[in-house]
Parts: sequence; C-alpha cells; structure tokens
Amino acid sequence: MTTGQASVVTSERFSKGIATFKEWMAVITQHQDLFQNHYEGFEPNPDDVAAFKRAVEKHGVKALILGEDWCPDVWRGLPVLCKLAERTGMEVRIFMRDQNKDIMAEFLKDGEFESIPTIVFYDKDHRYLGHWIERAKLADEGLKQIRDEAFPSPMPERGTPAYDAVMARYRDLSIERAEPWRQAQVKEMRELLEKALN
Repeated sequence: MTTGQASVVTSERFSKGIATFKEWMAVITQHQDLFQNHYEGFEPNPDDVAAFKRAVEKHGVKALILGEDWCPDVWRGLPVLCKLAERTGMEVRIFMRDQNKDIMAEFLKDGEFESIPTIVFYDKDHRYLGHWIERAKLADEGLKQIRDEAFPSPMPERGTPAYDAVMARYRDLSIERAEPWRQAQVKEMRELLEKALN
C-alpha cells in the first residue's frame, strides 16, 4: 500500500463490494464450475477458524478481495477466503480488479504487478492491517513442479488442440493438488493478521 496518501478504499467504498460467494457466483460470466470445485474442496482447519474468529470478534477484522473470473489463482484463493469468512463471521467485500484499478493501484505486487487475488484486511475502524497477494509460497513451488511435469519442450503452438490438451492437464493437476496450497494460504493470512494485531 502506498504510504502518506489517503486510501481510495473508504468505509463507504468498501460497503459497495460483492458481499458473498453466492453473489460472486451470480455475477461472474465464466468458470463457475472451477470456483465451485475449489469452494467445495476446501475445509478450513478448526484451529485456523478459531484464530480468525477471535480476530473478528476482538478487532472486527474484515476483508476486501480483488479478483477476476478468468484467473486460476482467483479460482483457488477467493473461495478459501469466502468459506473462512462464512465460518468466522468475517465481513467480506469482493471487487472486480479491472473495474477498480484505483484500488488495485494501492496494492501492486512488488509495486508493479496487478496480481490477483489481492486480499486486504482492515479492522472495525477500517484501519489497514495488511494484504496478501496471489498465492501461497507452497503453491508457487507446487505450480513450478506441475509445469515441469506437464509442459513439453518445446510447447505446442498456442491455439492448437495439442496446446489445449497440455493446458487442460496443467489445470487438472493444479486442482488435484490444491488442498495443501489452500491451507497454506490460510496460514499465511493468519500470520499476517497476528503480526498486525499483536
């Protein structure tokens, strides 16, 4: 987040976001099946649920999510936060990145990249606590391993059936192996919040 400047995310702006996973599913135009797959496939750890619930009850922790429905990291990461919010009473608001570039500009990865999902945490007074971007470190490592397994050298030409088959295998493997990455996302977000609140 940029320092020394007022955020464009006021309490009023925050309140205008999409409020639930169900509402998100109703407004997106593609990949509902992949979002649903990741939502149904994720079961939060009870200890993490308890920790987030304490943060919500004591500090009024709430979260803003920036995403787009075409992004594989969003398919995986947004359902995790939404299900965690449902289990803990955390207020969530979801914004489409490409319609909210001014919000995205405050949370660029490495000050440069519009990486999503971006999940921004605030307290009950709408004070910024921190933000989490894109995917867990464990997912970075896992996706590299899948690329090494699934991508031939050279890659087939984009737009060909062979290319589509390679990408379908990559996507299927990333879904099959996603559960530890989802849990790692929760751990990283929990660490971020505990550091901000203690």
